[in-house]
Amino acid sequence: MHKQTMPFLLVLALVIAAFSQPAAQNYFDGQTWWQHVKVLAADNMEGRETGSAGLRKAEAYVVDQLKQAGLQPAGTDGYYQPVKFQSRQIVEEDSSLTLVRNGKVEPLILGDDAYFSTRVDLAPFVEAPLVFVGYGLSVPEKNYDDLAGLDLKGKVVVLLSGSPAEIPSALASHHQSYGERWKALRKAGAIGIISIQNPAAMDVPWSRMALNRTHPSMVLADPKFDETSGEKIYLYYNPAKAEVLLAGSGHRFAELAGLAKDRKPLPRFPLPVFLKAKARVEKKSLESSNVIAKLPGNDPELKKQYVVLSAHIDHLGTGEPINGDRIYNGAMDNAAGSAVLLDIASSLKQSSDQLKRSLLFVFVTGEEKGLLGSQYFAANPTVDAKGMVADINVDMFLPLVPLKLLTVYGLAESDLGDMARQVAESRGIHVQPDPEPLRNVFIRSDQYNFIRLGIPALAMDVAPNPDSPQQKAIFKDWLTHRYHAPSDDLDQPVDSTAAGQYEDMIRALMLSVANDAQRPQWKADSFFRRYAQSTGE
Repeated sequence: MHKQTMPFLLVLALVIAAFSQPAAQNYFDGQTWWQHVKVLAADNMEGRETGSAGLRKAEAYVVDQLKQAGLQPAGTDGYYQPVKFQSRQIVEEDSSLTLVRNGKVEPLILGDDAYFSTRVDLAPFVEAPLVFVGYGLSVPEKNYDDLAGLDLKGKVVVLLSGSPAEIPSALASHHQSYGERWKALRKAGAIGIISIQNPAAMDVPWSRMALNRTHPSMVLADPKFDETSGEKIYLYYNPAKAEVLLAGSGHRFAELAGLAKDRKPLPRFPLPVFLKAKARVEKKSLESSNVIAKLPGNDPELKKQYVVLSAHIDHLGTGEPINGDRIYNGAMDNAAGSAVLLDIASSLKQSSDQLKRSLLFVFVTGEEKGLLGSQYFAANPTVDAKGMVADINVDMFLPLVPLKLLTVYGLAESDLGDMARQVAESRGIHVQPDPEPLRNVFIRSDQYNFIRLGIPALAMDVAPNPDSPQQKAIFKDWLTHRYHAPSDDLDQPVDSTAAGQYEDMIRALMLSVANDAQRPQWKADSFFRRYAQSTGE
């Protein structure tokens, strides 16, 4: 690159400007954050299961803290927004799975070989042939279609979770969501799904996945939210037993898993086997609530707009014991995120910050059931939907190591990502996009429902140094042994300094968006820009 000598006075002016910038102010040290975590993840909250007494107790604590911070109620019933659910629980003693091959019956062991997902409305009986459909993705934006040319009418598809490298990670995640995936499969004539987890991207080992397989799942009670209508069966299949499904097909699971690990294209082929399934499900109605509060801005016009901070407050409740412990406390997932919102709300009362836009603090329920609380809020916002300019979502940010690197999910999708980068780098924190696209984190938390509403949104996590095997091992160990386990409790190592730095980062980004003259915009090449266009933004 051709270089020109910069005039001395210009250099001097830049140096003076740089040193005249106010230093980033720190409001948090992680101590008050941890005090909130200790309350929300205590054993007496009983894991904060959606609709439970423990979750109601946790939400009452949140409301009390919001009142002390001077935030105004913004729900439909004071600070609360009631949400109606239907609970579904498989009755395994009255349910069964069988493979039929060449007339021979091969019973499957529930929990060992496979198990039912009750996120779909399971049919009492299903008998259908099987077809392996690779990743099972149809992505018209990239002219990619795993379903093309296959006869899927009346059949159950078998797929391996993941996506090919040619599909950008955020777009691939979107098309792997329950609703988007089923939309394409239903159009092709399929009646159900058998999902095999990609061994290269399993956060939780199969033994723990299957442990709580009979735990109730939930759906929103209103049928208009049913994105899997017509789906008769959904099974999770143990990768270690997948060779049974493939027997006689001419393919081995090791071959397919090796391709999927590197996000390479997968073959598609019929399986010489027939599935017979019997399922009995018990259903009941229940209610839970989102908790919503606001802090009004001061600008006569901009105060009609809102910067949203969201976090889910629910977790898994009580379940099958691991090492004798039945309480799934959910300290990092996601008492930690709710505590961030409480800390920031309190800090605004204590500081003299003048806000132009208003702030909306949204504590959602039912995230662990499939992002249901945020889905309900997005469809029934308690403020003008067009007035919500951005969502910053905080979920399981894992302050396990010093905060030097931040993963930003949605970094390249809107200029909210640019603002996050600027705020982070001004604090000496480097930023990276999603380094593990196979995990589909982009669609696995509540920012996704704001995005589908057309609102620029992102989530951020503390990241390990990619050049440090030790730090990478810490995160891997946490996911393997603590994620969705009773050991995600108050007896675990956290870096309180990193937590405080993370809070300062979130607070600074929130205020930057609140006081910027322009609302965040989708990038011209972002797939998700279409949602804003469809809502008229």
